[in-house]
Amino acid sequence: MSTTPTMTLDEYHSALKAQGVPRDHLAMKCPICKTIQSASDLIAAGAGKNFDEVEKYLGFYCIGRFTRAGGHKKGVPPGRGCDWTLGGFLQAHELEVVTPDGVHNPRFALATPEEAQAHMNAKKGVTA
Repeated sequence: MSTTPTMTLDEYHSALKAQGVPRDHLAMKCPICKTIQSASDLIAAGAGKNFDEVEKYLGFYCIGRFTRAGGHKKGVPPGRGCDWTLGGFLQAHELEVVTPDGVHNPRFALATPEEAQAHMNAKKGVTA
């Protein structure tokens, strides 16, 4: 039995909405390197041209897979990204989203509203 925290799909959508940021800036945190990332970051890294094209990667692939950051190196602070994906053999995820049909989907942990807003503001050049 898994001890990974779970959320229903509705709870997940509510938690995303609570971040208080536009859709392109909804933020997740890689379980390996702890880099906070959003759809906007994936678009900038070339993973797709818009939200619809990068949504499948959001919260499942670290941004570093698209920036060629390589593997995470212990002691390196978050922000660089790494080559982690939840699609591999090793399952190191911190959240499972349960769909109405009972399927458990691994996802990166959600950034807190404060983290998501700070991340968006840093991308836009806004200071607190």
